[in-house]
Amino acid sequence: MNQRQSVQKRKTKETNIEISLNLDDYNESFIQTGSPFFDHMLEQLSRHGLFQLSIKAEGDNHIDDHHIIEDTGIVLGLAFKEALGDRKQIVRYASGRVPMDETLIEADIDLTTRPFLFYNLNPGREWIGKFDTSLPLEFWRAFVNNCGLNLHINQVRGGNAHHIIEASFKAVALALRKACEIDPRQKTGAAISTKGLL
Repeated sequence: MNQRQSVQKRKTKETNIEISLNLDDYNESFIQTGSPFFDHMLEQLSRHGLFQLSIKAEGDNHIDDHHIIEDTGIVLGLAFKEALGDRKQIVRYASGRVPMDETLIEADIDLTTRPFLFYNLNPGREWIGKFDTSLPLEFWRAFVNNCGLNLHINQVRGGNAHHIIEASFKAVALALRKACEIDPRQKTGAAISTKGLL
């Protein structure tokens, strides 16, 4: 099977982002966005999804992290979209469920081409160090809209803000990892849909 890969670049007056993605290989990823907590979250996505991921993002972090985080979501979404190709033979539907101490987060994915995001996280505080806890929503919204998928992220329970956000990235990683897999039983190479298209 040919490896499913993508390199995406996006440069604006606010950010300059380059992402390399390989869905079928994993080595230690290189991630540098200027936001240490966000880097840590993207490392979770790569490690638990088993995606080879390289991200170099520069921008106006001196103002805040909003543009970097949202634009990284845009570029990563485009990378997944290209790497998935026609999406034939993929598993398509998958779920991930991650406990972290008192926290339990679940993520459910349909790798259709119709974007929809349901996001139900309540970290309970506005900041983790210098990281704005409202920004993961902006990341996932940008990712979903540019990749084209249906993603539900739901907080079953939680208390610690760090645990809630980290578990959400891990849960999405597990769901993406399964949904992106090739199902060998799909011998005809058709999309998993009675319509014949996703």
